[in-house]
Amino acid sequence: MEKRKGACSIKDISTEILHQLNNGEIETANLTEWLAVDQKLLLENLLHQHHRAGYLKPVLKKVMELKKQTVNTVNEAIGIGLLDQVIKNKDEEWVSTLSVHKSDLVRCWAAYIIGKNNKLSLKERLQRMQDFASDQHFGVREICWMTVRSDIAKNLSETISVLSKWTTHENEYVRRFASESTRPRGVWCEHIAELKQNPGLGLEILEPLRADPSRYVQDSVGNWLNDASKSQPEFVIEICDEWLRESPTKETKYIVKKALRTIRK
Repeated sequence: MEKRKGACSIKDISTEILHQLNNGEIETANLTEWLAVDQKLLLENLLHQHHRAGYLKPVLKKVMELKKQTVNTVNEAIGIGLLDQVIKNKDEEWVSTLSVHKSDLVRCWAAYIIGKNNKLSLKERLQRMQDFASDQHFGVREICWMTVRSDIAKNLSETISVLSKWTTHENEYVRRFASESTRPRGVWCEHIAELKQNPGLGLEILEPLRADPSRYVQDSVGNWLNDASKSQPEFVIEICDEWLRESPTKETKYIVKKALRTIRK
C-alpha cells in the first residue's frame, strides 16, 4: 500500500482525514498531522469504541492539571492517566490492543503505559519498549525512548548493559534507540549529568555503531558525541581521531563530522 502524503499545513488537512485521525482510523502521515490531532477527542472516541468510557474523566483530569498543554505533554498525561486506569482495573490485556492500534498516537500512549509502569523492572520495560523502538512511525519511535528517559538517567549502568546488546540488532530503528535514548543532552528531555561529565561510560553503546550503515543511526551517534563535546570536547576529539584511524570509512567520517561540528566550525 502506497504511503499517504500528509498536508503541508493544518488548514490544508481535509475534514475527512481529520475525522479519521481523531477517530483513530488512520495514523498521522507527517508532523503537521501529528500537531493537528485533537488527542482528547481521540481518547474519548477510543474509550467509547473499547467500552471503557469510565476511564475518560480521570484521564482528562490529568490533562487539565497540566501547567502547559503541548502535543507532548498531553500525550504523556494521557499515557500516564491510562496507566493508572490499567493498574486500577487490572486491565493489562488492553495494553496489547493499544500497542498495535492503527493510530500512532494511541501507540504512543501504550508506550507510556509500559515505560512509566514502575511495577515492571527497568529491564522488562526496556525489552517491551523494543516493539515501539522498531515502529514504522517516526512519532512512536521518538516518544518511546522519552517514556524511559528519566529511569535511564537514574540507572545508567543497568541501561547500558541492556542497550549495548541492541547495537547489533538487525533493525536500524532498534540500534538507533540505543544511542538516542542515552544522549547526554538530548532534545526536549532532561540531561544525563553522569554522561555529560563522563561520556566514556557510553562507549559500550557507541563503539559498535561507529561505522553503522544506517544514516538514521549515524545521525544519532554523531549527535550523541556532539552533546558530549559541549562539556568534554577533548574526549570527543580523542575518540573521533581514534575512530578515523581504526575505521576510515565514509560512515565513520560522516559521524565524526557531525560529532565535531560545534568544536570545528
